[in-house]
Amino acid sequence: MRASPKLIVMGGSWGGIQASLSVLTDLPVSYSIPVILVLHRLRNQEGSLQDIFGRKLLLRTVEVEEKEPALPGHVYLAPANYHVLLEKDHTFSLDDSEQENYSRPSIDVTFASAADVFGENTVGILLSGASRDGSSGLNYIFEKGGMAIAQDPHEAEVATMPQAAIDSIPGCTVMNVARIKEFLLSLHEH
Repeated sequence: MRASPKLIVMGGSWGGIQASLSVLTDLPVSYSIPVILVLHRLRNQEGSLQDIFGRKLLLRTVEVEEKEPALPGHVYLAPANYHVLLEKDHTFSLDDSEQENYSRPSIDVTFASAADVFGENTVGILLSGASRDGSSGLNYIFEKGGMAIAQDPHEAEVATMPQAAIDSIPGCTVMNVARIKEFLLSLHEH
């Protein structure tokens, strides 16, 4: 990757909570790149994800709020029943339009929006999951010059989501969770 990463977007579904916790554990509170995490969950389920991530991570974990800026040192969780979009001024916009891939929040929607704003400075990571949501958005990140990473399907609790990305993106980088964490730590500016 030649460009300097300015945003990390990560998505997952079945098995994605544990995989994302493993990836994000040990990233320092001063981590220099904002992280947006889109996990499929029940449509009207409130806040327990924020509590789970808040207890386990050093980074500040918050649920995305409308017009909030994406800041370093934060993990932004997509709220239940909203798509998360990025604006040109690097703030968030929440959208309750139709489901994409039977999901809201949709990983594809957030990945594509991030690529439109951050282009080659976007790192997209697709983790364990039981649907194909995210592979189209990850491909879009790659087409915009960003980096596309899929969790090794052999390690994933459910391989469908990362395998769909690998099958559709010839330049997709495959890593296990430990290697993804090492890679993210290597991006941190001290």
